[in-house]
Amino acid sequence: MDWFKKTKLAGQTKKDIPDGLWTKCQECGEIIYTKQLEENFWICPACQFHFRISSRRYIKILLDDGKLEELDANLTSLDPLRFKDSKRYPDRVKDATEKSGLSDAVVSGIGKIDGNDVSFAIMDFSFIGGSMGSVVGEKIARTIERAIERKIPLIIVSCSGGARMQEGILSLMQMAKTSALLAVLDKIHVPFISILTNPTTAGVMASYASLGDVIIAEPKSLLGFAGPRVIQQTIKQELPPGFQSSEFFLEKGFLDKIVKRNDLRETIIKLLQYFHN
Repeated sequence: MDWFKKTKLAGQTKKDIPDGLWTKCQECGEIIYTKQLEENFWICPACQFHFRISSRRYIKILLDDGKLEELDANLTSLDPLRFKDSKRYPDRVKDATEKSGLSDAVVSGIGKIDGNDVSFAIMDFSFIGGSMGSVVGEKIARTIERAIERKIPLIIVSCSGGARMQEGILSLMQMAKTSALLAVLDKIHVPFISILTNPTTAGVMASYASLGDVIIAEPKSLLGFAGPRVIQQTIKQELPPGFQSSEFFLEKGFLDKIVKRNDLRETIIKLLQYFHN
């Protein structure tokens, strides 16, 4: 008798399980029904881990009717340095566009929150790690300029690995450009709400992301300039537990509030009401 031979029962048919039906939590390992995860704003019901989501999903969560009047969508990166690492920079941009469906790492325009017009920009990590090059800097700058011209609140949701190395000094120049425009916005007393998500680091963190009138972050987001290993090697000291987390930043006074994703819209509405009053 063959003990290990598989026998097929009469009438039995193999059922294919669709891809993406279940999602494993990166933090606790919980297996979650993807539909349930989506309904819970992509927050793990077991450990409250916030999954990284696309710019389009944030737009649906934060803006009235999930709609954004997108502007400057035609801006695309050039290759002034003729940069090549493992592949040519134009090829890398083309690949990122095909995979993400985006022209660059930020989506910007005019939206409404609780009926109020806002100048809105949201970064997307799926496009070359949300890195800031000339296009990102220009779109952020134009988003700030629209807030200045129309005197409407500015909201920027950041998610970035920092400046884009393939554009060299040109990417670093965007830090100064955006920061200078935010100084103008501050002078005319138009509010800027900066929302930090996982991760927000390097050149983006060192410029507009940290210059909000109110700075809020999602739980357990990675925040900072250089990576912890680089810092530890530089200062020759052990780093404290939770270093570069949003909780650590709140404790040290850098953040105003940590807000769960499902509470973000309501928190922004309250802040806009406060500024309006």
